[in-house]
Amino acid sequence: MILHTNQTDGSTLYKLLSGLIIPRPIGWISTISDDDINNLAPFSFFNAVSEDPPHVMFSMVRPNHHNKDTLNNILSNKQFVVNFFSEHLVEQMNITSESVPSNVDEFALAGLTPISSEVVKPSRVQEAQAHFECECVHHYFTEGHQNGGACVIIGKVLVMHIDEEILLDNYKINLEKYRPVARLAGSNYSKMGEIFSIKRKAP
Repeated sequence: MILHTNQTDGSTLYKLLSGLIIPRPIGWISTISDDDINNLAPFSFFNAVSEDPPHVMFSMVRPNHHNKDTLNNILSNKQFVVNFFSEHLVEQMNITSESVPSNVDEFALAGLTPISSEVVKPSRVQEAQAHFECECVHHYFTEGHQNGGACVIIGKVLVMHIDEEILLDNYKINLEKYRPVARLAGSNYSKMGEIFSIKRKAP
C-alpha cells in the first residue's frame, strides 16, 4: 500500500501515525489559566529534544480550529510542568484526558493533589514521581491543514524534581520502581516488558 498524504483523509493518517510510531511516552502537562484555574492533560506526541540545555517538546491538535486549554494557557503565560506518571496513576491520567469546560480543575476531577512548583506558576501532581518545570521557548502551528492542524510546543526545562525512590547510583532511573506507561493506538497502552541491552561498538 502506498498513500500520498495530501490525498488521504485525516482519520486514516492519524490511525497510521499513532499505530506505527509506538510505544510513545506520555507527557502529563499541567498549566494554569489567567483566572488561576489548574489544567492537567496527557499528550502522547511528547519527547525530549536536547540535554544542552535540556528541552522537551509536545504537540496538540486543534480540532475545528479550536485551541485546547493547555495551549491557551501556555501561549498566555509561557509556562508548564511535565508530570511523569507510573502504572498506579493510569486511571487518573485517563480521567484528565476527558474534554471538559475550561473552568473545570482536572486535579480535582481526578482526585489528584496540586503542589507548588519552584520557579513556574503551574502546579505539579504530588502523586507523580518526577516533574519538569518548563518555560515555553518556541511554538509552531502546522500549515496546510484541513481541520485546524496542530501546535508544537518546545519548552526549556528549568527545574527537575525526581523521587529518590526511583533513582539508582549515578543518576540512573530504576525502571522496576518507576514502572512507566507508554501509549499505543486507540485505547491501548503498554507497560514495561522484556528489557534487553545492546552495547554500541567502540569507534
